Amino acid sequence: MAQTKPQFGNDPRANLAQLIQENRDDFSALSRMLGKNPAYIQQYIKRGTPKKLDEEDRRKLAEFYAVDEQILGAAVPAKTPRARMDAPFDMVRIKQLDLGASAGPGSLADNETPENSMAFGAKWLKQLGTDPAKLSLISVDGDSMDPTLCDGDDIMVDHSAAERPLRDGIHVLRMDDVLLVKRLALLPTGKLSIRSDNSRYPNWDDVAPQDVNIIGRVVWTGRRL
Repeated sequence: MAQTKPQFGNDPRANLAQLIQENRDDFSALSRMLGKNPAYIQQYIKRGTPKKLDEEDRRKLAEFYAVDEQILGAAVPAKTPRARMDAPFDMVRIKQLDLGASAGPGSLADNETPENSMAFGAKWLKQLGTDPAKLSLISVDGDSMDPTLCDGDDIMVDHSAAERPLRDGIHVLRMDDVLLVKRLALLPTGKLSIRSDNSRYPNWDDVAPQDVNIIGRVVWTGRRL
């Protein structure tokens, strides 16, 4: 015949007393098992001293009787709301364009159609201060921006930067129908400085702004290892 499973209430003292009685144990033996004085368990159950078992004693007793620690007074863990537990992270997909911004001699890029997309956390994108609808991902082609950007790196481009006053930084731009990724700075003269981070490549100073079509500012890069 199947053994009836013990039923316990909400009083840890009463539950421990029930376990001791059902297993025909004695107070002093359990106290010595815990390394306490022989009256420890009896005082806890009969006098309420201490008010509750300390964590280590409770753990030992729960293991000894093969019961859940909550029966002996452990706090019930807070339940995670089901909707929050099951819900996916708040992600935003950023389109990947099928083109390469040259960080080398220059490459033509006239196929600006989405090829794929990559997901980023909405909170993280918000911290960048960008509008996800105006972001895209493209790959770096060449090594003129090495070591900042390497050949094959993915870069996130904020296209809204082209609608605002120029900020110094790394930008994707088009010159003479060639798409480039370079470091731009606005000079006091109103001209642009276009520079490569790799010293083996040339720089251009005093470039007229009307000769440059700024596509966007690079706000993030990802790299294969």
